[in-house]
Amino acid sequence: MSLAVTRVGEEPISYVFLHGLLGQGKNWSTIAKALLPAAGLLVDLPDHGRSPWSEDVSYESMAEAVVDLLHEVAAPTPVTLVGHSMGGKVAMLVALAQPDLVGRLAVVDISPAERNAGEFVRYLDAMLAMDLSRIATRADADAQLVSAAPDPVVRGFLLQGLQRTSTGWAWQPNLEGLRRGLRGIGGWPTVNGTYDGPVLWLGGDRSDYVSRDQLPAMRALFPRVRLVVVKDAGHWVHADQPAVVAESIRQWVAATG
Repeated sequence: MSLAVTRVGEEPISYVFLHGLLGQGKNWSTIAKALLPAAGLLVDLPDHGRSPWSEDVSYESMAEAVVDLLHEVAAPTPVTLVGHSMGGKVAMLVALAQPDLVGRLAVVDISPAERNAGEFVRYLDAMLAMDLSRIATRADADAQLVSAAPDPVVRGFLLQGLQRTSTGWAWQPNLEGLRRGLRGIGGWPTVNGTYDGPVLWLGGDRSDYVSRDQLPAMRALFPRVRLVVVKDAGHWVHADQPAVVAESIRQWVAATG
C-alpha cells in the first residue's frame, strides 16, 4: 500500500509522525515545523486522510504499510518514529518488528495494552449516522455531531475528515472499516522480543491512557523507556501543549544523540 505523506523540511528525513484514530498526518504539522531544520514526514495511515482504504483494518497491516514506507523513504538511515494513540501502537509494532529502521521511538499517550474504545464507538456510530445530503455548510455537520461529541474541540478534530467534493460532502476516513476493526484497535496484539533503542513515553496529566502502573509492561518491551507526563494536557497531548511536546522531543533526541 502506498501511503500519502507530507514532507516538512528538506531530506534526509529525521522524523516520521503517525497520527491517532480518525486523525491524519497534518495533526503533527506544528510539532514537525517546530523541530526544523530536522526534516519530518507526516504520514496518513491506511484508511485515513489521503491514504487508500483497506480490507484489513488491523495494527499488523498498518505496521506493515509503515515498514514499507520507511524502506522507501528512510532506509538505511534509522529515523525517530513518533506516534500518538493508535499511531503510537503502530509505531511500537514497527520498532519491535524492524528495529534497524527506528533509531528512536516516541510514544504519545498510549500503552501496549488493551483499552476500552467506548468513546470512539460513540463517535464512529454518530459519524456513520450523519445525513451528508442535508449538509450545506460545515456548521450543519457540526450540529449533527453535538450530542455524540459535546466538546467543540473534539468535534473539530472529527470533522477534519469531512471533505467537500464535486458531488457533495464525503468522509476521507474509512468509517465502516474502522468501526468493524475497532475492537482490534482498542486491543494490543501478541508480540515477541524487545526494542532496545531509546524510547520517550509522553502522557497527558489529564489523560487516563497512560499511567505509572503500566511502566512494567512498557519496560518489558522497551527497556530504555523514559516516561514524561505533560502538565495541562489531555489525550491529544501534542495539540494541548505543542511547544512542550516539541521541546521534550528535541531535548530527548539531543540527550540520546
